[in-house]
Amino acid sequence: MVKDAISNSQYRRYPIIYVRGFAFTAEERDDTAADPYCGFNIGSSVYRASPTKDRPRTYMFESPVVRLANEYGYNVIYQDGMSVMDPAFTTGEDGVKNVKEGIPPYSIVIHRFFDSRSNLLGNGKPSNIDDYAKELGTLIATVRRLVRPRAQAIDPTYEDEDFRCYLVAHSMGGLVVRALLENAANEVEHIEFEGERVPVEPVRGCVAKVFTYATPHNGIEFASLNVPAFLNDINKFNRNVMREYLDNVPINGNVNYLPADISPPATHWFTMVGTNRLDYDVLLGASRTFVGRGSDGLVRIDNATLWYNKPDEPDQTMPVACAYAYRAHSGPFGIVNSVEAYQNLVRFLFGNFRVDLWLDIESATLPADVLKQETVHRRRVDAIYQIELVASPRGKPWALSRRKAEEDSPACRTYQEIRNNACDPVHLSTVFLMSTQRVNQSRPGVSYAVTIGVKAPDYEVDRSFWKDGHYEGVSIFRDSLVVTLYDPTDHTELLGQPTKEWLLEYYWLQRKCQVGPDGNPVAEQCRFTPHSLDMPITLRVPLYQDGMNESSGQIKATLRMEAKKWD
Repeated sequence: MVKDAISNSQYRRYPIIYVRGFAFTAEERDDTAADPYCGFNIGSSVYRASPTKDRPRTYMFESPVVRLANEYGYNVIYQDGMSVMDPAFTTGEDGVKNVKEGIPPYSIVIHRFFDSRSNLLGNGKPSNIDDYAKELGTLIATVRRLVRPRAQAIDPTYEDEDFRCYLVAHSMGGLVVRALLENAANEVEHIEFEGERVPVEPVRGCVAKVFTYATPHNGIEFASLNVPAFLNDINKFNRNVMREYLDNVPINGNVNYLPADISPPATHWFTMVGTNRLDYDVLLGASRTFVGRGSDGLVRIDNATLWYNKPDEPDQTMPVACAYAYRAHSGPFGIVNSVEAYQNLVRFLFGNFRVDLWLDIESATLPADVLKQETVHRRRVDAIYQIELVASPRGKPWALSRRKAEEDSPACRTYQEIRNNACDPVHLSTVFLMSTQRVNQSRPGVSYAVTIGVKAPDYEVDRSFWKDGHYEGVSIFRDSLVVTLYDPTDHTELLGQPTKEWLLEYYWLQRKCQVGPDGNPVAEQCRFTPHSLDMPITLRVPLYQDGMNESSGQIKATLRMEAKKWD
């Protein structure tokens, strides 16, 4: 039986296997082969606080590898200059010792699939996604075998069927992961171990969670056209080619849907989406020009997300967990080497609470003069409402998720959709929380702010821009909901007496409300039993109407937070 991930923290620190992205040229493959960490060790000293090309701010992020090692005790596994896939790692006198001692469960292992395709260490020729995926399966099976001695030292009842790992992938690496987990033909049956070809149990059920950075889950587009299938190597991002190696049945022509029977389930996948195209300088900026707005410079925002159909409601399409960062596909302002993506990564892997943020729009009221055009003159009115979000923990200069109109990343709904009751709920983002990540450890509770903005649209009357009364940049609504979550331990400390209940407090930061003796706003409260949190609980907070102005229009909507315990 698989061990309870919550009851034993040793089993939460599964091996992390990193799968890097696409290397287009032979020189890039050589650079990758020459790097022990394949880019997972690259940090950053700068970030942009706004989408303008002004001087960036300084923020020292050491790299995912360094932070995982310093904060969570992870080890990068190289020994005597060898990776675990080197035949000498498990053969000879030293190999016997390595196999006997094993490797720690909390290891970082790099999938070095470009080594044999580089001029430096191989034949210099790229291969296909299926080959990379099968090699990933072989790596997982090898790590599973090597983890066994250390895991059994922790728990003598441990068996290989208890093994789990995390897959973390950038760009094309996410497609390699999907090709293994979605396509049964890429399952591994044998590995070379201790100098012999030995049979192994399937590995596709060994993956606990998948985290992707800027992966083109629905392909890559230039000038709104999917890259053609006849382009060698780049055709990996053509949707028809992807359909083959993913063994995927497209939905409405799209391949960014996970199958219902995938393992891990779609609820345990995360997509980190970049929105900064301006700092992606590949090909002297030509890539960002042809890919266009609403992208990280290479992958369009919509193509970097994943979806699935709920098993109990197959007609209902749901997004996998996702967050957005003003980061480019790669480079000094890249997404892998960003503190925002790292904070989402560790909260997704090790956090204890998940919140999905939705906006349910009930109706929209036009400004009086525009409404008159529709109701009196019977003219068609069109508009696009831009919905912005910033989700930030207390006391940090970065956001866990950020969607801004000026960064081409807001969610959008049209007036006609809202008017005709055809407006789907807006999934804004997913936030994972960790009690160990709070700023002040002496203060109970985990706090974060959800800033919601709805921009006043450019109204069109009979397809023409309506200038009268328009003010660029005006918001229909903007405020921050401050949310504090208390687990039973924190709640007990807050009450001064034992309790098993969870507590959620929230208030709008700018809305006039009652102030307590301490000078802070009096928060609304919700209490939940531990049992109720085993299933998602729903908290609905309306966007208050008294903060809206009739001259710029109004919107009736509710922020919906779907929350549950996470493991």
